[in-house]
Formats: sequence, C-alpha cells, structure tokens
Amino acid sequence: MMFKTALALASAQIAAAHYGLVYPEWRADTLNAPEDSPLSQWTYPCAGADFGSGNITEWPLEGGSIQLDLHHAWTYVFLNLGLGENTTDFNITLTHHQLMNTTGKGLLCLDDIRLPDNSNVTQGAVGTLQVVTVGDTGSALYNCADIRFTANATKAPTCNNTVQHSFVQTGGNSSGSSGNNSTQSGNDKGAAGILGVNMLSVTTFTGLAVVFAMGLGM
Repeated sequence: MMFKTALALASAQIAAAHYGLVYPEWRADTLNAPEDSPLSQWTYPCAGADFGSGNITEWPLEGGSIQLDLHHAWTYVFLNLGLGENTTDFNITLTHHQLMNTTGKGLLCLDDIRLPDNSNVTQGAVGTLQVVTVGDTGSALYNCADIRFTANATKAPTCNNTVQHSFVQTGGNSSGSSGNNSTQSGNDKGAAGILGVNMLSVTTFTGLAVVFAMGLGM
C-alpha cells in the first residue's frame, strides 16, 4: 500500500513538472496519458505522438500564436518548425537563436511568432510546430502541434499571460522582457536585469539553446 502511494505521488510530481500545449492543438494530451501509453514528453521529437493523431490547425502564412501551460517555477522554451507531413527535421527555429526564459507557473502566450524570411512557406503547406522546454532538472520535454499554413487563418482566439518571459541572445546580446500582460519585447532593459536571470545558468544553457534551436535531440 505504501509503495502504491509513493508511486502515485511520484507520478503526480512528474506530471506537475511537465507542460501543456494549449494552442495550436497538440497531437495528443501527453499530460494525462495512461501509464501504459507510449506517449511521454521525454521522447524526442514529439512525445511519441504521430503526425495526424490530432487536429491540424490552420495557421497564418506569416506566423501565428502559441500558448503553453507551464508547470515549472522557471523554464527555458524553444520553438522549432518542420515542414511537410510526418517530418522529423525541425530545422527552422522560431525563437531566432534566442534563449527564452520564463518565470512562474501558468500560461505563456506568444501572439506574434514570425517565420524567418527564408522559410518559403506557401498556401496550404503542412508543417509541425515542435515545442521544447528545459526546466530545473536540465532534461528536455517535447510536444508537437500539426498546422496548415492558410492566408486567412486567424491567431489564437485568446492570448493570456500569467508568467513573465524574456529573451537572451545566445550570441551575447540581450533583448527585452515581457510581463504577464504583454507579449511584446522591448529593448530598454536586459533580460537579466528584469527577471534576475542567473547568468551562470544562461551560459550553461546557451549550448542547449543552439542545439534545440537547430532541431536536434539530446
């Protein structure tokens, strides 16, 4: 009985350390997967969820919105894009070689994720958004959402933030930070100044940022 209780508590702690992909709709609810399910957020590249296992969300041609439900006190977030059906090549970074740090548990919404100028996405093209998070354990967690690029597609119907986030340029220059009511980055203050980012941690995770930004697994 004690073993079962301990196992249940451990499972609850693991689930609490994971995260949800609220928008676009993820391939599968990997937070509430049964114990015998092949789904696991530890599994690269898409938590064990296959292409087409969920809905395909229409996404604007120039870029759109992403909303996450974060369960760590702080999290590094990386966003990648792979083009084509059932791709495993997430070689387009949507965080533009920046280290995105979030502080607090709750909702993170990025309302204006822009595609790189050289992405050459066309009307009706299918792709997959890969979200990678790294928390205090140092391990990567994965989720994916399948999308179809559509000229008249709209962004997320609601975009709420209850966490703070900031960007640190991996090349050494820092950009601004956003509070819990805005998703726009400023240039007046560095991320370390606003959120008190531990620069030793930033340096340690810079290598991870480059790896994940290029869509490579650990």
